[in-house]
Amino acid sequence: MPFVPLPFVVAILLIALFTTVVRRDDERPANRPFLVLILVSVFQSVLSGLRWGYGVQEVMYLAPVGAATVPPLAYAGVAALVRKNHQPLLRRLALHAGPAMVIVVLLATWRGAIDVALVAIFVAYAVAILLLMRSGTDALRLAPFEGAAPAYRAILFAAFALLFSAAVDTFVFLDLAWTQGQYARPAIAIGNLALLAILSIAAAAASASQRPVETVDAGSTPEVADDKETIDAVQALMETKRVYRDVDLNLDRLARKLGIPARQISTAINRATGKNVSQYVNEHRIAEACWLLSETGGSVTEIMFDVGFQTKSNFNREFRRVTEMTPLEWRERKASKS
Repeated sequence: MPFVPLPFVVAILLIALFTTVVRRDDERPANRPFLVLILVSVFQSVLSGLRWGYGVQEVMYLAPVGAATVPPLAYAGVAALVRKNHQPLLRRLALHAGPAMVIVVLLATWRGAIDVALVAIFVAYAVAILLLMRSGTDALRLAPFEGAAPAYRAILFAAFALLFSAAVDTFVFLDLAWTQGQYARPAIAIGNLALLAILSIAAAAASASQRPVETVDAGSTPEVADDKETIDAVQALMETKRVYRDVDLNLDRLARKLGIPARQISTAINRATGKNVSQYVNEHRIAEACWLLSETGGSVTEIMFDVGFQTKSNFNREFRRVTEMTPLEWRERKASKS
């Protein structure tokens, strides 16, 4: 039986993951950095299989360059959910190609510094991602509220995966210096495969919350300065227009509808309620769902879609968070009291 290295198996699974993400049945634009990240992970897995499975040492010149592209792609994918980037595409590409160019130069001039450079790149981008997410799920102002929490967890997972990779590279560097690489090979193989798999899965999860195609809302109200006025404006929009039913509603779209800066909305809701905007909007969705469950005969799935949720997992999680019971338990309790 022919020997198939584990990295090749991982590469095949990542290709399947990439195909699943591309074929998602929605109208949202693809998060291209995340898609490219999955493809780079496939490439790196193949290189790992060739080197450690079949002893093809020539790939060692490509692997560090490919590794240096991983953190910038992760950061670019996260940034696409956090803010609109008005910089020219060529400038952005040049900026994020910088780490790979550094590794190319080191390959030609100072190979001994490559490991240190890669650790620095991974740590720097991990810290940059964590800084982008410092305001919690509200940082994902271009991601629909329903998917903000899962995307936030996936992004944090990806950031810590980058830090984990930096720790593995540091261990390998010290192992080579102290024990002549006694544990380097398994550490590199296992660490790199774990990183590629974790990052790809996190990218796939986060890309599910990519921003929708934006439409321009006609007519906006003047900016509001006071927290109370901001909350009142948001509350009025929820009650009169029931904008929470919009499955693609995100912080940026809500801000445009109100004519109020997104940061001001986020800060006001956080200070007044102790919750993030995603939780605030979802509580309006759950409130209507509770009414529909008790006053109508609609199925749980129908009600879920009516109030703005798209997946049962998110609906059930948020329903339990707000009411401490499942939708069916809520309906049964209300029926028993009537």
